[in-house]
Amino acid sequence: MNHDLTPLLKEWPYQSGQVSARVIVGEDGEHHLQVRLDLGILQMMLDGRPDGQEPFGSPSLLDHFELSRETGHEEAEAESIGEETRFSLSAEECRLLREEMAQFNQRALALLALEDYERAARDATRNLRVIDFCKQNAENEDDRTILEQYRAYVVMMRSRALASQALKDNEPKSAVLALDEGLDSMKHHFTDSGKPQLYEQSPEADMLRQMRDQLVPKLPLSQRAELKKRLAEALEAENYELAAILRDELKQLKD
Repeated sequence: MNHDLTPLLKEWPYQSGQVSARVIVGEDGEHHLQVRLDLGILQMMLDGRPDGQEPFGSPSLLDHFELSRETGHEEAEAESIGEETRFSLSAEECRLLREEMAQFNQRALALLALEDYERAARDATRNLRVIDFCKQNAENEDDRTILEQYRAYVVMMRSRALASQALKDNEPKSAVLALDEGLDSMKHHFTDSGKPQLYEQSPEADMLRQMRDQLVPKLPLSQRAELKKRLAEALEAENYELAAILRDELKQLKD
């Protein structure tokens, strides 16, 4: 068997500055996602864990640990065991989860380039679960907080994918809503972390704002009433961050 990759690499030249991805059918009959890198070709599964592994018989390490926590809680309740038995993640387990998260992020980027927005949103949503899971269950403080630096980025990826899918389905209203929710989530994140000023400086938030600015003027005039209704509901719920966003949208509609 000839293991030389040169013919494959020549057939698909690397292009700097952009994500080059494609879907191929493998010898196993399954669809695989490929990404052209400067030093070769990366191949992933379209569904499940990107490397095709099923750790401990689960779709991913995150699924395995989530099930372990749930099973542990049920056993503790049944046996009336105290708080000292609370589920926790070791430093090594957190490291493995971070490595797995990187795989899913790599795939999400490629899926966005291929305009497979549903799968991209799925992988980004899953990575938000990793961030939350480590924050809630890691033994060490560093492991509980280290992934927080990526939260805004993952939220941006998810919101971008959801909004793009909505536009693909000709639902601009749903696209704006996805962007609003992403911006609201980012604002809460920076506020909760004690650095609210970073929200305005965030490149991830700026990307979502630019997408929203391009979308809002294209909304039908009938959307103005809906925006006013949502603004009233946000004010009633004292959700002033969302209210500010809705006011901006109404102003743009008026302009």
